[in-house]
This record gives sequence, structure tokens and C-alpha cells, in this order.
Amino acid sequence: MPKDHLNTVFKGALILSISSLVAKVLSAVYRIPLQNMVGNTGFYVYQQIYPLYGIGMTFALNGFPNFISKLVAEQPDETSKSLIARRAFHILSGLSLVVFFGLQLGATWIAAHMGDVNLAPIISAVAWMFVFMPWLATGRGYYQGKFLMGPTAVSQLIEQVVRVAIIIMAAYFSVRLGWDNYRMGTWAMSSAPLAAICSSLIFTAFGLRYLLAPAPAPTHPLPSYRKLTKRFVIEGGTLCLVAAVVILLQLVDSFTVMRGLVHQGQLPEVAKALKGVYDRGQPLVQLGLVVATAFSATLLPALTDALAKRQPIEFKRQTQAMVHVSLALSMAATVGLVALMPQINRLLFGSLEGTTALRIYIISILFAALITTYTSVLQSLNEYTAMIIGIIAGLATKELANYIFVVHYGINGASTVTVLSLAVMFAVMWLGSPEDLQQVLLESGYLIKLLALSAVMGIVVVLSCHQITALVGPILANTRGMAGIITVIGVLIGVLVFVAGAVYARLFTIREWLVLPYGKRLIKAVAKGKEHHS
Repeated sequence: MPKDHLNTVFKGALILSISSLVAKVLSAVYRIPLQNMVGNTGFYVYQQIYPLYGIGMTFALNGFPNFISKLVAEQPDETSKSLIARRAFHILSGLSLVVFFGLQLGATWIAAHMGDVNLAPIISAVAWMFVFMPWLATGRGYYQGKFLMGPTAVSQLIEQVVRVAIIIMAAYFSVRLGWDNYRMGTWAMSSAPLAAICSSLIFTAFGLRYLLAPAPAPTHPLPSYRKLTKRFVIEGGTLCLVAAVVILLQLVDSFTVMRGLVHQGQLPEVAKALKGVYDRGQPLVQLGLVVATAFSATLLPALTDALAKRQPIEFKRQTQAMVHVSLALSMAATVGLVALMPQINRLLFGSLEGTTALRIYIISILFAALITTYTSVLQSLNEYTAMIIGIIAGLATKELANYIFVVHYGINGASTVTVLSLAVMFAVMWLGSPEDLQQVLLESGYLIKLLALSAVMGIVVVLSCHQITALVGPILANTRGMAGIITVIGVLIGVLVFVAGAVYARLFTIREWLVLPYGKRLIKAVAKGKEHHS
């Protein structure tokens, strides 16, 4: 690959990574004020239907655009690129119309199987976003296939900003005007199609020129619609499945948690509120994943470059750095959140309800981060079998066990099965991956060092929080303001203990330190300290 072209790819990947990071943070953070404004039951109403939106946006933002970009990049000239994009648009249009009419006609049936027929209008509202999915996915895929990431990045940010603004406005008017939770949910979910319309405008010129204008004569043979549809189902479907793993688990929750709680003996209104408490874990996991995967993702271009240049040793080093950084950050985030959960629950959501369930749910960060990292590496190697089997095994675990665990153990059971499902997914992927990739986790005692360091950090943070609580007294410690102060102090203590322990135990190589924020400064400071003592 020429150096100029490689630089363009790296810059494009950086732009897309930054916009994705901002969008993910927005997507996680808005749910905290939403829950505070509409309460547990209002949050339940929104979260029950959120997985349908999440799957649609995964298709439009990650899965199908990545596949279409591959199709476009394979074409030898501009005419062929535009024609393959046009065919992709036609195939996706057929798929999206099937989904749209399925959701519209089946809204009442779906809502009934979720245990709440009042959700039907909200399902109908979110269905409209699938009408715009082909336009968005094809536009994003076309430009990504030409290594132009700007349009995708801008449309992604527009979509999230518009959607979040409408959701918060719907929550505000709901409180101000006394709407019921289902009316609020319908307006909040109407944000999905409205945001899709706004982000689609970025691709207006592209669509008018390449999708709606008369088609030019082909310059090279193109795959038939039949072959292309088959590739969409197999290759595109795989990418969508990988990108939507966590959301698919949430969809299973939408169909089983509420019904399981009612079967357990809870009154429907109590069950709705408990499901809303359980759903508090989702934004926390999402934020934890952003932290755990953001920095390791910066190594992806170098990983791709090493593979393209056929440098197996460099590829292994980059893979090791990705896995080590992702695992360390996800472990630190998981242990830190578990240790601080009572304070975080009080600070963000105003109560201690569901603290145990949230502590269990948070462990999802660890396995979800590992799954994300391993799928990135396996995709670069074109190894899809382990991924597919792992995802199917994990989803089957969730589907088979969730309802039973909820009936017996309530929302603690739902949290446990989510973690178990992700653990099964990762275990299958790890066992099915090449031997070199398996050994990355086990080399040089890294895992033992990390577990020991994380345990020490967790114990120190818990003891520190208990000490502060004892000093200020239980009444003051139970206020939202003091919970915030304890959380900040706990985070600072946790970071200091983890970093100091990582340096002392030589947890990371120099390459891995350089990936982390302020890693370069830390290396210099440690080197100066050694010179000073010698």
C-alpha cells in the first residue's frame, strides 16, 4: 500500500474513531438524566423498545456500511463502485421494507410477548427509522469504501445529537405537561426516524447522483443480485451480528425480564419499576466499554498494516498490545465500578435500588471488551467461524436461561445470565481462535499480575469509601452530593493504586504504555526516578 494512501487510511480511521467515541459517550450519558426525569417506570418504557432502535442503527452504522465499503473497495473503477452501491441500496431497501412492515403489523403481537401491550405505539414509532436505513448504510459504506470517513463521522454525530435532544425534550415535556409514560416513550422513540432523516441529508448529493439518477452502462461485470444478496446475508449478516451482540442480549431481556418478574409474583407496576432499575446497568456498561476499547482501538490501523505487509511478528506484538490494554482497562473499570456501585447508584440515579444486580451486570464490561477486541483481530484474519459459533452459543444461553433465572432470582438472575452469556461467547471465540491468539492472554504471567493488582485496587477503594463514610456519618454519606465526593475520591485512589501497581509489577511493555493516555510522560518520569536513585 503506498505511503500517502496508508496515511489517508490512518487519518480516516482516526476521524471515525473520534466521532464514534463522542457518539458512544452521548448515547450512554443521556440515559442518566432521562431516568432522573421520568423515573424507573418511564425508563423501563423507553428501554423495552431501545433494542429495536439499537439493532437498526447497528445495521445502518456498522454492520452493513462495513460490508458495503468492502464491496465498493473491490471494484476497479468509479462506475463499478457507483453501480455496486446502487445494487446494495436496492437489496437493503427490500430488507428494510420487510422489517418496517413486520414491526408495524406485528407491533401489538410483539408488545404482548414483551408483557405490555401498551408498548405497541412505541414499536410503531421506532419502525419508521428502518425506512431510512438503506440510504444511510449505502452512503456510509460508499464513502468508507473510498477511504473517505468524514461523511460517516458527520452523519453519526448529527444522528446522535438530534436524537438525544429530542429524547430529553420529550422527557422534559412529559414531566411539565403530565404525560403518561407511554406517551413520553412514543415521542422519545420518534427521535429515531427524525434523527435518521437529519443524518441522511449528508448523503443527499450522493443519493441523487448514484442511487436515483439513471444508471450508467457497466464497464466491468458485476455480481448478480442473487449472488450479492447471498453475500449480504452471510458476510453482511455476520458483521451485523458481531456489532449487535450486547443489544441482542438486551432484546432478550425485553421479552423475558418483565414477564419473569410477573410470574415470580410481582405486581405489573412493580415489575415495570424493577425492570427500569435493572436497565440502569446499560449506560454504565456502555461507558465502561468506551473506556476499555477506545485506546486499544488506536492499534487497529497498525494491526492492519502489519497484516498487509506480511509481518507476523509485528502482527503478534500489536495483537498482544491490543488484548493487554483492553483487558487491563476493562478489568480496572469493572472492579472500580463494582467497588463504588452504591455511591454511583446514589449519585446518578438517586437511590440504592438494585445495587447488587448492577454490580453483577457491570462484570459484562470485562467480557464484552474482550469480545470486541478478539472480533477485531479475527475479522482482520478473515476468521469468522469462531465468532459466529460464539455469538450463537451466547445468545442461546441467554434465551434458554434468562426467564428461569428471573423467576427464581429476580433482576439479579437477569444480570447473572447476561454475564454468563458473554463469558460463553468469549470462551468459544478464544478456544476457536488461532493458537498464537490464545497464548496472548497467558504469556509472561500477565493475567495473574492483572488479577492480583485489580484485587488490591478493589480492596483499597472499598476500605477508603468505608473510612470516608465513617468519618462523615451515615446520614451525610447517604446524600447525593456526598456520594459524588466519595465517588471522585474513590476513582482517584483507584487510578493511583492501579497505575503504581502496574509500574511496580511491570504489567505493560513500553509499546503498551504508549497506547495509554499520559503513558509517554509516565515512562519518562519512571526513567528519571531510576536515574535519580542510581
